[in-house]
Amino acid sequence: MKLSNEGFDPKVIASLKQELKENKKLFKLVDSDENTDEFVNFYFLGMHEGKEVIYDAALYTLRLHHASEVYELAEHMAAKKFPNFKSIKYEEDENGNLKPLSSEEEEIGWFITEIIMDIEEEESVKVQEFVDIDTNHDFGIGLDAALNVEFIDESVVGNFIKQFNEDTLKLDDTLYSFQTEEEEDLETP
Repeated sequence: MKLSNEGFDPKVIASLKQELKENKKLFKLVDSDENTDEFVNFYFLGMHEGKEVIYDAALYTLRLHHASEVYELAEHMAAKKFPNFKSIKYEEDENGNLKPLSSEEEEIGWFITEIIMDIEEEESVKVQEFVDIDTNHDFGIGLDAALNVEFIDESVVGNFIKQFNEDTLKLDDTLYSFQTEEEEDLETP
């Protein structure tokens, strides 16, 4: 019988375990263009309810989490102000150049930018480190986590996995607010 969630399948787990052993790694990066120095999607092995399972993890910086929350709030405010609001989608022409936005899209874009600047200046959105577990995930167990680090690299991921699996992970419950880096650069004399 094939398991509906292959992240719990002992054969899939054994295959990942062998691959990690051969590569001398604690995790396997999910091949994605979305992986950056502030966000990484990866698989690792851990325990859940006494059984070994694959975790499908998304680990990101607290700064990126904050930016996402701020943008989501700004979009929500834009949707209230503009009755025809839909997320701005940039399109390319046949030469790979960005097509110009309509005047309404441009107005919405400026509105969102102003709201983001106001939210950051007022520090009205605050975030803290967290780990969310999703046991109803498509593959294994989903795990979303944000850490207050400058960037995500192999060392950060390795330490996270080790502490998570040993149940020694200590999350900082301090609330943080961030400014966009461009703004900080402008404020520097």
